[in-house]
Amino acid sequence: MSASDLDLVRLAQDGDRAAFRLLLERHYGLLYRVAYRFLGNRAEAEDAAQEMAMTLAEKIGSFRGGSRFSTWIYQIVLNHCRDQVRRQKSLGRMQTAFVEVEAHRTADWVDSDRRVRWLYRAIDRLKPDLKETALLVLAEEMSHAEAGDVLGIKEATVSWRMHEVRKQLSQMATTNDD
Repeated sequence: MSASDLDLVRLAQDGDRAAFRLLLERHYGLLYRVAYRFLGNRAEAEDAAQEMAMTLAEKIGSFRGGSRFSTWIYQIVLNHCRDQVRRQKSLGRMQTAFVEVEAHRTADWVDSDRRVRWLYRAIDRLKPDLKETALLVLAEEMSHAEAGDVLGIKEATVSWRMHEVRKQLSQMATTNDD
């Protein structure tokens, strides 16, 4: 007789790694399947499933049994996929904004080295909170969520800061402010 999800959850919440592993084995296909259908890309779905497995390890203690465990997992998967799509859209908008900034500077920029130097000088002139956010997201290639974790702020705050960074960089570029 196999243990129910609820029994395994309770054991996992008490630190039983074998119970958590069994839960994960039982539901990993769901994580991947939904992520694949939502994201439409195998590699992204595999990455998302692995990230969600780690998330489940962190969040298992918050499951209270008010719904079926599989329902709770679906909510985690959907939230993760929604966040992923938002990050991709945000990255696309950011890339578009930086392309626009580059278009303003094209006449003055002879090579990529000069562009990078300009960007770092411009970032250096930002307020400290915007500068540290920009460096984490742009130079360290962190997601907004990761940068938020590092900075101890909400992902939405990181997104707002990056909006401000793009706006200020665009202003610097259009005013030819070296």
